[in-house]
Amino acid sequence: MASPIINIISNSNFESRKTTKRLIQKLKQHHFTPTTTLSPKAELTITVGGDGAFIKAVNRMNFSSTPIVGINTGHLGFYQEINPDRLDDFIEDYKNKNYHIEALPILGAEIYTNQKKFYAQAINEIVLKAQNSKVIHMNVFIDRNHLEKFSGDGMLVSTPSGSSGYNLSLGGGMIHPKVEAMAMTPMAPISSQSYRSLTTSIVIPGEHVISLVPERRYANSNLVLVDGREHSYTQMKRINIRFADKRIHKLVMENNYWENIKSKFL
Repeated sequence: MASPIINIISNSNFESRKTTKRLIQKLKQHHFTPTTTLSPKAELTITVGGDGAFIKAVNRMNFSSTPIVGINTGHLGFYQEINPDRLDDFIEDYKNKNYHIEALPILGAEIYTNQKKFYAQAINEIVLKAQNSKVIHMNVFIDRNHLEKFSGDGMLVSTPSGSSGYNLSLGGGMIHPKVEAMAMTPMAPISSQSYRSLTTSIVIPGEHVISLVPERRYANSNLVLVDGREHSYTQMKRINIRFADKRIHKLVMENNYWENIKSKFL
């Protein structure tokens, strides 16, 4: 019987490359077939690096259903829960099935222009803002119900797993992974006699649709951030955001969410 294939995706820093080399050797000793070429037949994907490496790996795999787990050689490593010093323990736990799988929701966005419809997916967040750090004015709808005319730097929508990143730095609250909801958080909102914008984050059920409709003057000067990747669209009309139908499957090794929060942020 062929040995199980395991994908390994690493960033390029020295510590990650050193850890990847050790990991490959140890996996071979335990009769796995490690590969860095992203085999579609792999039973597991391991990312080595920080949270950026995890997010890049999810995108490179096109949000596939293959379970994914991270070894942390970065600074924060909220997604990356395995310490490089515990590779042997990790492999033994994996062989003995001492883990569970978390199905993490991802955002799906429909981006409409005058000519086309584009689709984007994000594990962390999607942001709509204006180019060149200008103030943007947009109308915000929830399930076609008009909520506000927003003025400020932009609007961020995050998943529960992404709520501890950019969203948190903007003053948004962290959402537990088991809460099926999105956080919609304003970026430097303007609230004055001329402009009335909500100044706090709102938690919205994942099946609802958030529509961000920029004023016409921003149709060609928009900037859409999808997990940090920048995109701009010609003649953009609106973005509809909700939970996508698919999920990513994160392998969790006896990890306690509250301990993770405490160790990373306190």
